[in-house]
Amino acid sequence: MDFELTEDQRLLKEMVKDFSQKEIAPQVKHLEDNKEFPDEILAKLGEIGILGMTVPPEYGGSRTDYFSTMLALEEISKVSSAVAVIVSVHCALFCHAILEFGTEEQKKKYLPKAAKGEIIGAFSLTEPGAGSDATNLKTKAEKRGDFYLLNGTKAWVTTGNDAIAMILFTAAGADSGNKKLNAFIVEKGFPGFKISRIEEKLGLHCSPTAEIVLEDCQVPQENLLGEEGNGAAIAFNSLDGSRIGIAAQSIGLAERALKEAVQYAKQREAFGRKISEFQAIQFMIADISTLIEAARLLTYKAANLKDRGKPFSKEAAMAKLFASEAANKIVYQALQIHGGYGYSKEFFIEQLYRDARVLSIYEGTSEIQRLVISRHLLKEK
Repeated sequence: MDFELTEDQRLLKEMVKDFSQKEIAPQVKHLEDNKEFPDEILAKLGEIGILGMTVPPEYGGSRTDYFSTMLALEEISKVSSAVAVIVSVHCALFCHAILEFGTEEQKKKYLPKAAKGEIIGAFSLTEPGAGSDATNLKTKAEKRGDFYLLNGTKAWVTTGNDAIAMILFTAAGADSGNKKLNAFIVEKGFPGFKISRIEEKLGLHCSPTAEIVLEDCQVPQENLLGEEGNGAAIAFNSLDGSRIGIAAQSIGLAERALKEAVQYAKQREAFGRKISEFQAIQFMIADISTLIEAARLLTYKAANLKDRGKPFSKEAAMAKLFASEAANKIVYQALQIHGGYGYSKEFFIEQLYRDARVLSIYEGTSEIQRLVISRHLLKEK
């Protein structure tokens, strides 16, 4: 399988790299230290078409192949994993779900604004008692005339505090515990919608993660996404694609960790020599680079399958599993190369180390990816 970039893909990669270095990199430390949402950066990403990469031109987007979207996420992640995950959720979950399952009215209402960055979208499946067990939702949705009343608590919502709208999942019908789900497009301004808290996290500080409380939240009937009871299919379809995005995010972060480790090893001296001259350091750098290349090939293969309309759920899970766990191994080794300085906020590797930890948790833990992979294999063999 040939993954040589086309001219368009190469130009896109260079554009996003240049944007990331000039527009994101100078602000990263301030945004992270102050836990500020990157509004201005996202607005500029909307202007250059990055937020519309999964939206067709007829809805105001600049839709590209999915492979190109992964290239963009990879480049952004080299500078800010927090910005990358905001973009990934917006493009691969929010915009994708509306495009694939929305009515024409829903597409016309939300996608043009989302593509331009006028609104940022989120995705809310998890609840305090339903993470990996995604169909065990307790949030209820009761039909009342021409609207639904939603009651419950949603947890770990990426961009939840700043998103104007989100894809939000509930149990189908009034009985919580129903394994069938409903999906809604819920706006922040709907009556009964409340942000109850922002999580204090280890990393990704400028990507706020919210808990949301719904108290008789009124959602118009026209904001039901897809058919009644079809929410689980919408969730799992969307997550298949977004897992490739997390793999791409992992690659970008790992690439930056390698760069930081190599630069430090070439400068740091011990026992009268640059530490890059020591075989132990050389072996660590070689292992890091090999892991990155393997993760990249798995990720590109999954994106390529999606672009060709082939089944890709197993490959997406493999890419997410391997790339996220590889990224955690890589930042561990890269920090080790830095020695004591790697434990200091003075060096960027410290932030990379913190940001990497969630990669093997969100959008399906490593254990869930292994379940997805094994179930596909057991059906195939």
